[in-house]
Amino acid sequence: MRRVLSALAAVAVAVSLVPTAADAQSGRQRGGSRPSGQSASGDSADAPRPQRFAPLRRRVNAGPCPYVKILYDAARYVELDGARAAVSNVGYTGELEGVSADCAYREAEPIRLDISMLFRLGRGPQATGDQKTYRYWIAVTERNSAILTKEYFDLPVNFGGERTAAVTEERTITIPRASITTSGASFEVLIGFDVTPEMAEFNRSGSRFRVNAGTTPAAPAPAPAASPSSE
Repeated sequence: MRRVLSALAAVAVAVSLVPTAADAQSGRQRGGSRPSGQSASGDSADAPRPQRFAPLRRRVNAGPCPYVKILYDAARYVELDGARAAVSNVGYTGELEGVSADCAYREAEPIRLDISMLFRLGRGPQATGDQKTYRYWIAVTERNSAILTKEYFDLPVNFGGERTAAVTEERTITIPRASITTSGASFEVLIGFDVTPEMAEFNRSGSRFRVNAGTTPAAPAPAPAASPSSE
C-alpha cells in the first residue's frame, strides 16, 4: 500500500509540471515565457504588430477594359494661313502624343474609365497671340460599330512667351453596360482634336508640321577651310 501511494504521488507531481496542449499553444502565441507586456522584439504589447499576411488585392474587374485609341485623322492640329502648306503659313499647331487609360467595373456597375493624355502644342509664324484654346473630343463607340457618345472639351494653353508647350490632361468618363455580361471589350474609345475637314485631309495625306514649326533653326556649322594645294 505504501508503494502504491508513493507511485501515485509521483504521477501527480509529473502531471502538475506538464502544461496542457491548450496552455502550450497559448504560450506560443503569447511569446512563450517572455515577461507580460513585452513582444518578441521587446516592444510594448500595445504596439501594433506587423501583418503576417499581405493585404488582399483589390478585386479584379469583371472583364477587360475598353480599347482606347487616338484617331489618326485627328491626331494633329495644324492651322494654315493660305492654301499653300508652307512653314511660313503655319499658325497654331498641336499633336496628341500619347494616351494611357485604366478602368474599373464589377458586377452590374458601369465602367469607370480614367484617361491621361499628353498634348504637345506650338505657335508658328502666323500665330496671333500667346494664348490659344484648343478643342478635343472623346468618343465611345460599340467596337467596330456606331458612335454611342461624343463629348467635346476645351484645352486652354498659355505659352508664356515660348513657342511650344506640353500639357497633360486627365478625364474620367462613365460607360453604361447593357447587362452584367457586357464587358469593356465591347467598347472602343477614340480621342482626337476638333479639326476642320481640310485639317483632317491634311493629316490623312500623311503631311505634317511639327509643333515647333517656324522656330528659328540652328545655324549650320561652318564648312572647314580648304587646305592650300601644292603646285
